[in-house]
Amino acid sequence: MKLQDKLQELANETASAEELASDRIQIIVFRLGEEEYALEIDKVKEVVLTPPMTKVPLQPDYIAGVANIRGNILAMVDLAQKFDRGVASRHSNGEESYSLVLENKDYQMAILVHQIPDTISVAQDEIDDSPNIVQEFSGNYIKGVIRQEERLIILLDVFRAIEEEVPELLHHVEP
Repeated sequence: MKLQDKLQELANETASAEELASDRIQIIVFRLGEEEYALEIDKVKEVVLTPPMTKVPLQPDYIAGVANIRGNILAMVDLAQKFDRGVASRHSNGEESYSLVLENKDYQMAILVHQIPDTISVAQDEIDDSPNIVQEFSGNYIKGVIRQEERLIILLDVFRAIEEEVPELLHHVEP
């Protein structure tokens, strides 16, 4: 094999590897009740133990309160309550829970989860964005359903899930 042919073969392998990597996304998977949900990892700033919360009056039930996380006062969103999953993510029995701190250009918040979430990489072709009936009834905050062997994981756009009724607590305030 000529050197030029070998270099071309290596270039093709590198391009194929880059294409494969670009076809994958990193997600954080967490449970709400019995179902698994996911967020794209670039939306999650950090995962922390849930700090003590202060309830704020006249907020929707899914706003568990506010908490101080690393000097920032954040709204604590209970997606289990928002999605009517039957089990609130708040633990009052002393059991540890975790919060995913989320941020985009408009909002800053934390969502409550029961367990330390998993981080996985999924291929774009594992995400089924065609369940039209789900999109129709979900307000377009479900980006797709991820198929991984026997698992079905609901990929969320959590900001879209609450933006229609977003309380002022979630608006990002620049210092």
